[in-house]
Amino acid sequence: MAKTTDRRRIVIMGAAGRDFHNFNMAYRDDADCEVVAFTGAQIPDIAGRRYPPSLAGPLYPDGIEIVEESELSTLCRERRVDQVVFAYSDLPHVEVMHKASVVLAAGADFVLMGPERTMLTANVPVVACCAVRTGCGKSQTTQWLAGLLKQHGLNVAVIRHPMPYGDLERQAVQRFASRADLDAAECSIEEREEYEPHLELGNIVYAGVDYARILAQAEQEADVILWDGGNNDFSFIRPDLHIVLVDPLRPGNESSHHPGEAVLRMADIVLINKVNSASDENIQNAAEAARRLNPSAPIVRGASVVQLQNPESIRGKRVLVVEDGPTITHGGMPYGAGYVAAIQAQAGEIVDPRALAVEQIAQVYSTYPHIGKVLPAMGYHPEQLQALRETINQADVDVVVAATPCDLAALIKINKPVRRVSYRFAEVGEPSLARLLETFLREKRLG
Repeated sequence: MAKTTDRRRIVIMGAAGRDFHNFNMAYRDDADCEVVAFTGAQIPDIAGRRYPPSLAGPLYPDGIEIVEESELSTLCRERRVDQVVFAYSDLPHVEVMHKASVVLAAGADFVLMGPERTMLTANVPVVACCAVRTGCGKSQTTQWLAGLLKQHGLNVAVIRHPMPYGDLERQAVQRFASRADLDAAECSIEEREEYEPHLELGNIVYAGVDYARILAQAEQEADVILWDGGNNDFSFIRPDLHIVLVDPLRPGNESSHHPGEAVLRMADIVLINKVNSASDENIQNAAEAARRLNPSAPIVRGASVVQLQNPESIRGKRVLVVEDGPTITHGGMPYGAGYVAAIQAQAGEIVDPRALAVEQIAQVYSTYPHIGKVLPAMGYHPEQLQALRETINQADVDVVVAATPCDLAALIKINKPVRRVSYRFAEVGEPSLARLLETFLREKRLG
């Protein structure tokens, strides 16, 4: 197929987030380029949509199609693609290069866009919380940071890494201040896991698709922007203070995944989290790895404190454990806080849900075979949420231990008692994150 235009033809590989942001920042208004398609991966059922004309801009009156990543090689050849931009996160370095090889073999260049080209600049100070892997504890740390900033009398707006898995036009700019806002937006479990804990603490949360518009709105009500990162991606907004989490429960992950290694190398402060659960050896190894990659950043430590509702009701019982979805799927963890809490509460038996899973949940186990005897809280769309409900309700157990940060029982009707697990960040030792943050605030003359 011959080219019909002199514009450079581009495909953006993504997972409904970073891909749209990179397009908005670099390609939307570039008349020398034509983005012929996005591809979708990692998140179920995000392909088959279009990036709408209202977001794509005047160069794209019909919008831009979103196709399955499995079609990438054919797409490159048939559409004579010049460049493929890789734009999603938390993949092993070797897997990124396997994808690059597919692209190169199909005749296109493989491109990684860096932070400088894709970061927005805010008119107020920005504190960013990022990590080397999904599931390091960014959410609980960001919630703690928001509380500390508010103690200094500051108005805080939390801007969350995007999760626009529905109607993109409707999700362009989202502001959440209450559960009613989540209901009105028909948020998925994955969105609620991130937003609900902030709302319970009185934090305003912004998210969506068009982050230039999101930032402009958030700046109007904030003294400080707090970036709550997703996966192991770098911030969409240029941080004045960049805090990066390392997980000693996954030794070696400091430099094993893209773009987490780059994020760690960029950090102003390195936080080794979960030191209450990891061995001294793994904590020391994580610190040494962080120091090799980033010799100048101070290293602080923190604990992820797990709290189980009514733990005495778990002792001796048959238990089904439901975990935070992304941490257990592409985060690579075989289990999470729910499993730990159930063991600590002396559950009689952790029932294996894998044999019980209905089709849509069984597909998740097939895609992520590392998952252990836990049920990831999957609900990217109503059908998957219904499959989760069916799987839970047909389990022969006494109680469900739910470690998803959202209120699962408020979303689906569960036919057995539910005990929620929460986790909070706590500082450990010196230097302390609070002290470093207070130094930053003094330098910025805030609070």
